[in-house]
Amino acid sequence: MTYNVQIKVMPLKDLLDPQGKAVLGGLQNLGVKSVNDVRVGKHITLQIDAASEAEAKQVAEEASKKLLANPVMEFYEIELVN
Repeated sequence: MTYNVQIKVMPLKDLLDPQGKAVLGGLQNLGVKSVNDVRVGKHITLQIDAASEAEAKQVAEEASKKLLANPVMEFYEIELVN
């Protein structure tokens, strides 16, 4: 069976996010003053052939740990979607 998996990769909350700061500055320059903070991350969608949801999640976990996220600077969340 094919499972659709979404992985959200974001910078750790304690680390500086230069892209987020640049976007925040751009928003403020455009007059959008109500935004207080911006964090920029990645949204990755995988289609995984697996025998079960647990196996698909395990494949996504392995891909995230080995390639998609840098655990020193980022965290990730995995979600199976229909």
